[in-house]
Amino acid sequence: MKADAVPASPSTPSLWQAGWHSAARHVDSPNFGPRPFEANIDLIVLHSISLPPGQYGGPEIEAFFTNTLNWDAHPYFQQIRGMAVSAHFVIRRTGELLQFVSSDDRAWHAGTSHYRGRDNCNDDSIGIELEGLEGDTFTQDQYTQLQKLCEDIAIAYPIAHIAGHEHIAPGRKQDPGSGFDWGFLQHKLGWSKHFFPTNTG
Repeated sequence: MKADAVPASPSTPSLWQAGWHSAARHVDSPNFGPRPFEANIDLIVLHSISLPPGQYGGPEIEAFFTNTLNWDAHPYFQQIRGMAVSAHFVIRRTGELLQFVSSDDRAWHAGTSHYRGRDNCNDDSIGIELEGLEGDTFTQDQYTQLQKLCEDIAIAYPIAHIAGHEHIAPGRKQDPGSGFDWGFLQHKLGWSKHFFPTNTG
């Protein structure tokens, strides 16, 4: 473990069970696989998602991550038709926490990516989707839930980095975008700036 990593402590049965968080509503996604044998799960990746873009509160995100989305229900869905993706967690605008994949497993959220000298960030990261739109702001309930989730993840995994999709796939992805307040999250977590991307202005 790196010297500046959050010290991991043994997870308690009341908090984590086989990579599943006890406070999350579980929605099993088929879109996952095993991590490489020697993967060091030390990265949290933040995303934003809304389906259709800018519309909140519906069942479409869950349907998308479970391969049950009706592709003909909205014109935008033709752009993502047939995609099989997932994230470990989704945080709704209300702060509700959903989990689709065990954190011990490899979710399909990062795609082609590179960060802290490593490719294929899916291999050793935990992906968190915030219900929201790139460039738009996020709710206080989401920041509160995100802070708690990051702290809980750091109990069970040797987290040393937290970044946005835009940082691990620059030029290809732009989420969570300019509306996400990295400084506020850092302040709330109390983690060193070394955990965070340098270009979060």
